[in-house]
Amino acid sequence: MARVIGRDGAFEWTNDGSRLIVEAWGRDALRVRFNRGNAGCVAQKVGEWALLSPSGEDGKTPKGGKRAIGDKPGVTVGHDDAGVFSGARLVNGAITAELDREGFLSFKDASGKVLLAEFWRNRDRLDRYTSPLNLGARELKPLSGASGFAATARFEANPGERLFGMGQYQDGLLDKKGSVLELAHRNSQVSVPFVLSDQGYGFLWNNPAVGRVSFGTNITMWEAELTDGIDYWICAGDTPKKILERYTEATGCSPRLPDYALGFVQSRMRYRNQEELLAIAREHRGRGLPMDIIVIDFFHWTAQGDFRFDPADWPDVLSMVAELRSLGIEPMVSVWPTVDTRSVNFKEMLESGYLVQVDRGVRINMNWMGETIFFDATNPDAGRFVWDRIRANYVENGINIFWLDEAEPEFGIYDFDIYRYFAGPALAVSNWYPYGFAEAFSRGQIDAGLEPFNLVRAAWAGSQRLGALVWSGDVFSNFRSMREQLAAGLSMGVAGIPWWTSDIGGFHGGKTDDPAFHELIARWFAWGAFCPVFRLHGDRLPYLPPAEAFRNGVSRFGSGSDNEVWSFGDETYKILVRYLEVRERLKPYMRAVFDEASATGAPVMRPLWFEFPADSYAWNIADAYCLGADLLVAPVLEAGLTERKVYLPSGPVWKDAWTGETFAGGQTVIAAAPLDRIPLFLRDKARLPIAVDTAPVGR
Repeated sequence: MARVIGRDGAFEWTNDGSRLIVEAWGRDALRVRFNRGNAGCVAQKVGEWALLSPSGEDGKTPKGGKRAIGDKPGVTVGHDDAGVFSGARLVNGAITAELDREGFLSFKDASGKVLLAEFWRNRDRLDRYTSPLNLGARELKPLSGASGFAATARFEANPGERLFGMGQYQDGLLDKKGSVLELAHRNSQVSVPFVLSDQGYGFLWNNPAVGRVSFGTNITMWEAELTDGIDYWICAGDTPKKILERYTEATGCSPRLPDYALGFVQSRMRYRNQEELLAIAREHRGRGLPMDIIVIDFFHWTAQGDFRFDPADWPDVLSMVAELRSLGIEPMVSVWPTVDTRSVNFKEMLESGYLVQVDRGVRINMNWMGETIFFDATNPDAGRFVWDRIRANYVENGINIFWLDEAEPEFGIYDFDIYRYFAGPALAVSNWYPYGFAEAFSRGQIDAGLEPFNLVRAAWAGSQRLGALVWSGDVFSNFRSMREQLAAGLSMGVAGIPWWTSDIGGFHGGKTDDPAFHELIARWFAWGAFCPVFRLHGDRLPYLPPAEAFRNGVSRFGSGSDNEVWSFGDETYKILVRYLEVRERLKPYMRAVFDEASATGAPVMRPLWFEFPADSYAWNIADAYCLGADLLVAPVLEAGLTERKVYLPSGPVWKDAWTGETFAGGQTVIAAAPLDRIPLFLRDKARLPIAVDTAPVGR
């Protein structure tokens, strides 16, 4: 017989060795945990994964904020005249959880509308879900030879529902309804398992296990390949803004973006030495062009895992940094989690248990440019060891911000069941790895009195509180990739990661003298000026081989071709300079938008429905967005176009930012889009310095 106990802000249901806890967890929000036997998910789990601790200040992370509790939750537990359990109810602000006598759980908003309900098809049920299928909503299937379970949580699929968020998938889809998504990180794929529904709720799968989610028309199903239980969080909100505000309260806010990250970031693969880097910085400034950050990419080191500059190529880092700062440019340095077997740190890290282990096969995680193993970012001691080397070899030489590449991490073979971390088997905890990587650096930066700000190639729920700037990985140089990055950036923002960017022009490919690539980079650069972070990067062709194949027995890497704004011909240069200047003038506006993101969780890049949820047509638009509240951006995403259709949401009066022409909202217009113009529209009486004469600055 089931037993239910109500307590302050929660109720607990037990039956035949299974245990369900539903607990108030923030304003208008609930946390649900389910396990069998003595598994630790409910009883004694260490840490809360993405969620901040219920006590308020989160002791695990350097940027947590406080969990807002809201009104005192109300719990009622019912029994019939015979003392048999008849149902339980938990009300926490705008959300209500109801558990019926048979253990069926559903969630309602303040009006009584069902937001989400468990999927049951069971012959023992007494209602319309009676079925011979014998299929339940909460399934924990024991795994032979393992202490955990394969978990499945099933929910009814709401007819006509639209679903958004989930991080970054290279599918070009903004609405994820109908999608099956792998819950795992890969190069260019970032799994952040938070979804926002147009039905008025947000849902976080609070489990870093490898798995999948199916947003079918007949069922929604979340699966974990290895775990100790089911753990999720749900909130109610009558607007998308309110939902993301509740989610930010539960998982933490992003810190304040540093001023130097508001402008232009220059990068290529790669600057090979100190003099080459300085020559580019001097040339940029000599032309009178804005630049805020310049990036020192990979293989500037002696060996992977040494975590230090090669003095043969970078002989005087302190003087280099001093000159860059005199030019108003902040240097950023790439750090990989790979440790070569020949690294000066390999033996100590191996003996200390700081490297990822394998359950079978050869203990090599990646063999590109060396036989390497990843450091175990789920081990706090390993993170501190790496940061100590970073502090000694970079921070003490003036380097304050870092590019955390390979942060998924990118295994040579993506068979997750091979690998084992300090925190557990890779199947159970893999998606936590990029969080641990970023946390080691964020904590170290704060301890050193620096601002937490790092470019990373993967993230998980809660990574925003670490100052993680995510970019979309090594995507290809074509218009299809550009279209996919627009959906990726918007989805990341909805999933709570407001700091996002892509490699302008794509990473793989792009010949500097190819007219087709000139068109692509002109379009992508114009769009990049209106992305959260404005960053030029790519592996341009042809490849430039290194002067020497090996140095001290370690493989050397060459570089891609030039990737500066003047590298693609005079006509393209004029266009790129135009958008450099526009972004520079928009810095005060970008500051205000980023500060709003830190305070409320509102994305920097916002789907139109975020600002205009009452406009039903706006929910269908995936090729335009709002940058903050006042600027509608409509990138040109196809080759050869000179105009495009733009839907202007109903309510405001819209003004073409280039021509000043005004339009009533609630209509689709044809916007002129010559190669040097990205369609932009200002909301109501907003005034932004866009259509100012931007004739080329300098030469």
